[in-house]
Amino acid sequence: MSTTTVFNRSTSPLLTRGIRYRASSFLAVLPKPAKRTGPPVSSRVSLRIVAEADQPVVKIGTRGSPLALAQAYLTRDLLKKNFSELAIDGALEICIIKTTGDKVLDQPLADIGGKGLFTRELDVALLDGRIDIAVHSMKDVPTYLPDGTILPCMLPREDVRDAFISIKYDDLSEMPEGSVVGTASLRRQSQLLARYPGLKCVNFRGNVQSRIRKLQEDVVDCTLLAIAGLNRMDMTQHATKILDTDVMLPAVAQGAIGITCRSGDVKQIAFLDKLNHEETRIAVESERSFLAALDGSCRTPIAGYARKDGDKLKFDGLIASLDGSEILETSREAHWSYTDAVSAGKDAGEELKKQAPAEFFANLIEHGGNW
Repeated sequence: MSTTTVFNRSTSPLLTRGIRYRASSFLAVLPKPAKRTGPPVSSRVSLRIVAEADQPVVKIGTRGSPLALAQAYLTRDLLKKNFSELAIDGALEICIIKTTGDKVLDQPLADIGGKGLFTRELDVALLDGRIDIAVHSMKDVPTYLPDGTILPCMLPREDVRDAFISIKYDDLSEMPEGSVVGTASLRRQSQLLARYPGLKCVNFRGNVQSRIRKLQEDVVDCTLLAIAGLNRMDMTQHATKILDTDVMLPAVAQGAIGITCRSGDVKQIAFLDKLNHEETRIAVESERSFLAALDGSCRTPIAGYARKDGDKLKFDGLIASLDGSEILETSREAHWSYTDAVSAGKDAGEELKKQAPAEFFANLIEHGGNW
């Protein structure tokens, strides 16, 4: 038996909220003439109703790189899954915002402004109402937020580790002295040179696809990328080896996606609260408090990794010289709670800041680069 659904403005709550409906398909099945007398057999009618929003309920701001778009699509799909009103056609709109970091690719990040290069234009678009939420790679987000914005949501964290990618070699240990490593990350550079001082690191920026293409063109002998990005774009076939965190401690907030909105925007806050993964948020905020205590910037090789272990938080952090000749490390264990996690990260950062001589930070600032 077929069903016909009829919507009445007075009884349908969706119709009173800027939602319209259209018939997307209409099927009429008429029976063959019957060889009998009596009243005709009624036709069977199937009508499918599709809802459409007159205006987007949520405008999702994102950078335009393939990885950033993959993260925006993930956010869009989670919103659709969790809120029926956002599953309606046109309820969600993805808005691409080009950032300074996307425009200038031939210079180290620190030389063109350091942190905030991948978030500043999104912040402006959020505050002036062009977008309702902004999706970020959390490792790009400064430890401070612009007035009028909040960060109420982080999605479940991906694998935090780095991937070694090479066409010539299966492991870092196989690379001969003088081999060229393409990386824009001072964090990776310093940890690599601490283990393999004979390697040569060169600035290597661009999206994941362009970096892999340069590797195939023999511009460099290897590169390192976050495995999280490769996972999200289904490109893990390019990873030669995944490096354990005791070999390459990850960047603060690596593998995490954060979503910001305007302060006081009750509707967007309610949406994001449902998506928030609290375990990720606690761990990432612990790492960010470590970074904030160090006054970390893209000019400083800093790494930090917090994770849940039973009812405890475990944290490891380091700060290094650019050439890897000096690395200061610390670790913390605390009760698993937001307050204790943030406190542990802050305490670890303050410890390393006291240990490092003043010229250590000064020497770092004289150089360019990023994490």
